[in-house]
Amino acid sequence: PYELLPFGVQLFVRIPASPFRIDGRGDMNAFVLTSPLAGVMLLTRRQPFYPSAAHDKFFSICTAFGGYTKFGIAPFKDYADKCLRPTTVARYHLLMPHINAAIGHIHLDKLQPHHIMSLYDSLSESGIREDGRYQSAIDFKQFLKSRHMTKRELSKQASVSLYVLNSLTRGDHISAASASKISSALHMPLAKLFTPIPGKDKLSVTTILHHHRLLSSILSTAVKWQVIFDNPCRRVTLPKNKRKEAAFLDEDQALRMLDALSTESIQHQAIVKLLLFTGMRRAELCGLQWSDVDWEHSMLYIRRSSLYLSGKGVFKDETKNETSQRCIKISADLLDILRLHRAEQNKRRLQLGNRWQESERIFTGQFGAPIRPDVITAWVHKFTSRLGMPEIHTHSLRHTNASLLIAAGTNLPTVAKRLGHADTTTTSRIYAHAIKSADEAAADTLQDILHSSRKQA
Repeated sequence: PYELLPFGVQLFVRIPASPFRIDGRGDMNAFVLTSPLAGVMLLTRRQPFYPSAAHDKFFSICTAFGGYTKFGIAPFKDYADKCLRPTTVARYHLLMPHINAAIGHIHLDKLQPHHIMSLYDSLSESGIREDGRYQSAIDFKQFLKSRHMTKRELSKQASVSLYVLNSLTRGDHISAASASKISSALHMPLAKLFTPIPGKDKLSVTTILHHHRLLSSILSTAVKWQVIFDNPCRRVTLPKNKRKEAAFLDEDQALRMLDALSTESIQHQAIVKLLLFTGMRRAELCGLQWSDVDWEHSMLYIRRSSLYLSGKGVFKDETKNETSQRCIKISADLLDILRLHRAEQNKRRLQLGNRWQESERIFTGQFGAPIRPDVITAWVHKFTSRLGMPEIHTHSLRHTNASLLIAAGTNLPTVAKRLGHADTTTTSRIYAHAIKSADEAAADTLQDILHSSRKQA
């Protein structure tokens, strides 16, 4: 009584009394998604069915993996690579192995909340991190000197980046994979060069929640495309994540950092001052071009981001969201430092001639190519450590900007607009500490005013 019709890589069951045209439209009461591995998944429908590119994509994904929850290369090629940002896709690739290992064997329509809860429990166990973290057990800088070896030479021999070796020499943690490559290149036992970091074999609650958001996003799309009826992620209990206060500098620390900048390069001075006085994100700073500066009206336009991925290199991307594209009023001091930086960059361009790589970017590497964001992070860490300041990162300068503006009495909508937040809710949530301090100061100010008026009366 049923007729099987091939449709791309899917098989649809058609009831003869309900005509189904080749153009893709028909009144279908039920259809079956099947594959040689999966058996049959039956989804009933009571309304007309309109096969679309979206359905085709998701059905292709399911049939490619037997109709089970397990996802791999195909969904990224068919959907994620086309619809999501490259950095998001790269993060998803890192998360998928854990999800597949725990629930990849479960049929999509059989997936229950308790399966997902078991996944999250397993992610919180010790030993789940395959990358582990290691710290140098020796003075690596002196070790390389004793071997008459440069970091660049070791970088080539061990197939690790200079950034990893810079992290190592300043005492930061590196991954187990990088530690293994370095020890192999030096022909020395891993235990003699590195010490494992205790407590670093577990995934943080934040990372577990990243797994949840990815899985929930996949299943929500399946619901939207009517592959399953409900998203079981909606009924799970998530681990509690203790909110950490955003790291920022107080006024004295910020002034001390600005004073210390006078001995640094013009480019580094411009980088720190822009991050601190505008509150822009690191990726937005790296994406700035000279055409984004309105010299006449003292405005800076943020129109793009510049990101880095291993295997892809530095690439241009959109800003985080629509409201992140904005214009910011900048001070005369910032314009002056940008003029000095542009003059130095032009001088460098003339010196290098044909070796200069034209990129139109404000901040570049030594040969003109767009600067890598992690190079800025490494330099800021090194600079603040040298000053004996609290451990901060480039994003801390954004937090410092917002905190000091709020403390100075700047209204929340203005701060949110300068930061590129979609609304003031985000700003008030992140900078609750600054709002509380400003509120206390306002209460004291009002008390002083009223007491002063009473005395005069």
